[in-house]
Amino acid sequence: MTTALPPALRPWATQLALFPEDLARHLGPHVARLSAALGTLRPRGEAEGGEPQGYDGLSRRGNFERLLVSEWLWALEAPEELVRRAAFGELSFLKPAFRQPQGARRTVVLLDVGPDQLGLPRIAHLALLVVLARRAEAVGAAFTWGALQADPARATHTGLSGTSLLAWLEARSPMPASAVHLSTWREALDLSRAPEDVWLVGSSRLGRLEGAEGMSRVEVSEPMEPGAHRLAVDVRPSARVPRSVVLELPPPEDCLRLLRNPFHSNRSSSAFLPRKASRLMSFAFSGDGRRVLLFSANGGVEAMAVPHSPRATLPKPRRVQVPSGQQVIAAGWRTKGGLLVLARHQDTYVMHGQVQTPHGFRKARYHATDALSRPDMVARALPLNLLSWVDPRGQEHLWLKDGQERLFSLAPPSSSGTSALGVEEEQVSAMAEVNSRPVCVLRPQSVGSGRAIISRLKVLGEDPVRQVPLNARQGEAYFGYAPSGTHPDAGLLAVRDKDQDWRLFLDTGVSVIPVPEGYRVVGVVKPPVPSPPGMLALAPDQRTFHFISREASRVLAVASGPVEQAAASHGQPVFGWLTQAGEFVLWDLMEQALLYRSFPEATP
Repeated sequence: MTTALPPALRPWATQLALFPEDLARHLGPHVARLSAALGTLRPRGEAEGGEPQGYDGLSRRGNFERLLVSEWLWALEAPEELVRRAAFGELSFLKPAFRQPQGARRTVVLLDVGPDQLGLPRIAHLALLVVLARRAEAVGAAFTWGALQADPARATHTGLSGTSLLAWLEARSPMPASAVHLSTWREALDLSRAPEDVWLVGSSRLGRLEGAEGMSRVEVSEPMEPGAHRLAVDVRPSARVPRSVVLELPPPEDCLRLLRNPFHSNRSSSAFLPRKASRLMSFAFSGDGRRVLLFSANGGVEAMAVPHSPRATLPKPRRVQVPSGQQVIAAGWRTKGGLLVLARHQDTYVMHGQVQTPHGFRKARYHATDALSRPDMVARALPLNLLSWVDPRGQEHLWLKDGQERLFSLAPPSSSGTSALGVEEEQVSAMAEVNSRPVCVLRPQSVGSGRAIISRLKVLGEDPVRQVPLNARQGEAYFGYAPSGTHPDAGLLAVRDKDQDWRLFLDTGVSVIPVPEGYRVVGVVKPPVPSPPGMLALAPDQRTFHFISREASRVLAVASGPVEQAAASHGQPVFGWLTQAGEFVLWDLMEQALLYRSFPEATP
């Protein structure tokens, strides 16, 4: 939560914490003024009725039929005292309780995203969302909102989060709001049932739409005056006197940030950083999922600690720059030993960083056993992820998976100068460190006569070899993070079975998740309870990430542009993506917020 806010803004601290501190301070005065104009959402009481349901405590007011029996003693012992206590409101009455109608406590907000409200009016919309979200939360009411011109099936938001606000900012329509749009939302949200706390936010023309009768409205307009930098807001509750508010807008550059990306900070924080280094080529999570490896086009490799929250201070990443003439092949991170980078120099593979042995750390060089056994034969798959594991004797073992799904093992450093680099397994679809053990998933293999061996989970480094059968026909696999309820050997594991069906291997058995055609699976994730684990998939628009489980599918995040690469960590509830424009983002599944964002620094 934002702790540096003035005391007057503390009631909205949770909602304002979504924004950088400077923007939260700009929005704060607007939020406070609009909150005073809207008033509170009063809890349902006796006057609002409902079915009687016994009594709920005591009250100083009420019908004498509900006067406590003990109070009637005054009538017998001291009648004058009974009259005095009644006159001064000191008598005690039983307070009746009522069963409230289901669905009565809900706030619905529909915002006009048409040409009437594009630009500065949307800053008032943003402040209104903060106010109405907190207003509903204060009385335990549900909060549902969306863009009036959008399809309710895809644009209905519950609660306030960075994802939903970014999706709303992207929702723009060339069509003015119409009665058809309103009718669609009324039907989708079942707004015909009363009572409801429904707000229409837009221009004054919304009040003339058919079906708007009985709904509360907030009308936002820009004064037609030269040099005016403010908004006029008329709050028109359905059962209260209208009120008008004038909002003085922040400086133009801050208005632009609020309209384009209100989560971008001008400060050099952990969440938003321009990249002064070379453009990012790709990224990968480390073998244990606790670090993210960033590969630059100029041959630089960085190992960055994943921030534990959007407001965390980011430590300086570890960086290795390979010399000119060398090509980065793979990289990995060790808790003890730091960053390892494998680079090719002519026909030799050079390890930048030392490999652990029972006798200490040593430098290492490798050669391929033959010309066809090189991990860099598929250039588009580079760089690769390097998996490290130290056995009980203190010897470090290294593996990497190339673009042809071959698993390579790197022999321990040799006193002769070079060690062997050879293929250990074919058809490996995924590898990771799970429960401090290196594991990989082997695809099904044909053994002749129409027979096939099903997918298997292999535990690396064990002698004798241990393999766990996985009943999945295709074998494409992803490891994911879940705090509990996972497979004892694989953790959270999803393996493709057939067509678009994926099997999730859990401690209680197997769950089958169908993924719609056209969606590209990029990982398996476990959002906060009570949500079950499911697949992380990129929609056909190449920007929207969906969470697909046995429950209804929902949007997790929306990228700013077409996504080139995406992956989920198996060591913590985080996933990331890299856009074609070079923007790199980490997304926190627990807080449903941006965790880190970097972008190529603009060149003059």
